[in-house]
Amino acid sequence: MLMFDIPFGTTDWEDVERTEHAGETGKAYWRTRNFNNIRVRIVEYTPGYLADHWCQKGHVLLVLDGELHTELADGRTVVLKKGQSYQVADGDLAHRSSTASGAKLFIVD
Repeated sequence: MLMFDIPFGTTDWEDVERTEHAGETGKAYWRTRNFNNIRVRIVEYTPGYLADHWCQKGHVLLVLDGELHTELADGRTVVLKKGQSYQVADGDLAHRSSTASGAKLFIVD
């Protein structure tokens, strides 16, 4: 992740438009800011959410609330709770998210 030409700024996430993204089951709601090649998001997954794809993109992800299950292409599943995070590089390990009870995330990619 290369960060450049981003002046100091603040974000009131309640003022950022919320977009809906259907999962295989459930929905994801994104509030997204883009800064050159960096995308910063608050993402909320509804209870029962399962991603409709395997992701190859790198992320730094922090669970703000709820519980997130991340299934990895190597067969492992990682469970993260509020205050826990993960990081993965672009193309390193395919992964997909799910949650039984819902989750709110802060993601930089």
